[in-house]
This record gives sequence, C-alpha cells and structure tokens, in this order.
Amino acid sequence: MEIMRAGSIASGKGPDDWFTGTVRLDPLFNRFAPDRVQGAAVTFEPGARTAWHTHPLGQTLIVTAGLGRVQRWEGGIEEIRPGDIVWFAPGEKHWHGAAPETAMSHIAVQEVQDGKAVDWLEKVSDDQYQA
Repeated sequence: MEIMRAGSIASGKGPDDWFTGTVRLDPLFNRFAPDRVQGAAVTFEPGARTAWHTHPLGQTLIVTAGLGRVQRWEGGIEEIRPGDIVWFAPGEKHWHGAAPETAMSHIAVQEVQDGKAVDWLEKVSDDQYQA
C-alpha cells in the first residue's frame, strides 16, 4: 500500500497553451506511466478556462468549490456547482472553467491511452465564453 501525502507534489501554473486566465494544477495521483488513471485538483480564478479539448477515454469532473461553466461542442454553456459530477464521453470536444465573477475548483479524472490523456485544441474565444 502506498499513501500519497497532501502537498507532496508541488502545485503548478496551468500552461498558457492550454488555459486562458489564472489556473492552478495540483496533481493528485498517477501523473506518469505505467498507471492508467490520472487525477488532479484544478482551480480556476474568475473568468479562467481551458482550451477546447478531448480525452481519448473520456473525463469525469467533480466540482468541489465555487461556480463554473462547461460547454460541449455545439451545445450551450452549462453552470456547474459544488457536488456536481460532469462526464465527457471519449473524444467529446469540450471546455470547462470558472464563472466570470467566481472562482471554481474541481477534481479531474481521466484515463491514459497510448501515453495520452488529453488532446488540446484551439482556445475558447471571449465570445464563446460569454455566449
């Protein structure tokens, strides 16, 4: 049995290529191969969000704090709150982030396929975010 201690992995800033705004990433478990399931706590400051992206084996978000937004390609923006669990199907194009005036935190869980857990795409425009 292995116990991962809180704070044993350093927090990091979300890369500008993947995010708009200020985002903090806190890896929780299984950051590297050979483990298949990865998890991270992600905190978005107000207005911050991911770029559009997909996951080869899908993704589950567990909202832990604040108020956020998610959008699936060709769908409307949905509001998410603490306790909400959001599932994105394999290959489903989507983004997620904080509301304009409120920060949001979630735990993101995804599986790795062929060494990859996510495919990053174009940034979400301000017009798309504010729709």
